[in-house]
Amino acid sequence: MSLMTGDEKHGPAATSTLDALWVLYDRVLRVTPDTAEDPGRDRFLLSKGHGPMAYYAVLAAKGFFGEELLPGFGAYDSPLGHHPDRLLVPGAEIGSGSLGHGLPLAVGTALGLRAQGLTEPAVWVLVGDAELDEGSNHEALAYAGPAGLDRLNVVVIDNSSATHGWPGGIASRFEAAGWSAETVDGRDHEALYAAFSAPHPGRPRAVVARVEPRR
Repeated sequence: MSLMTGDEKHGPAATSTLDALWVLYDRVLRVTPDTAEDPGRDRFLLSKGHGPMAYYAVLAAKGFFGEELLPGFGAYDSPLGHHPDRLLVPGAEIGSGSLGHGLPLAVGTALGLRAQGLTEPAVWVLVGDAELDEGSNHEALAYAGPAGLDRLNVVVIDNSSATHGWPGGIASRFEAAGWSAETVDGRDHEALYAAFSAPHPGRPRAVVARVEPRR
């Protein structure tokens, strides 16, 4: 991440996601540079796309593209923009950055895989807690529980930046909609892995990763 310089980096938005992203790509997701087009791969959707530096760093570390691209982050001729572009960034499933898009897209992806009879791929989406202020996300999480989308997994990075909050915490919001949900320390790799790999038959899964409040 230190290789990426320039203005408008949204540093806290990126650093807040680094540990969760690393655990996902290192220990959970069934996707590699060689299987990035395989229909049976797991899908990861970065909804919190306004702070993509950690995402780019992890993709580079895992060989999706060369580390020599990192210093050009945000430059006119760089594929690594301030918001990820799925047509330019190897390994990126969606273009993202506008709050509230990733979770609905993940629900649609899970439904599409189910309709094709592809029951093995998992769909993961990483959102920020402030995105849950958006009505599109409320509708998506309200639908996914009753629909039994048990291949859908959401990681919520909670750095206390949401406007409205939720009585009982973010996890209770998902639980009320029929999800399996858990809150963990977003810097503890073992806690993240245990939460990511916990069984949740018949229900989508939400893991709320608490990190230090945004300054």
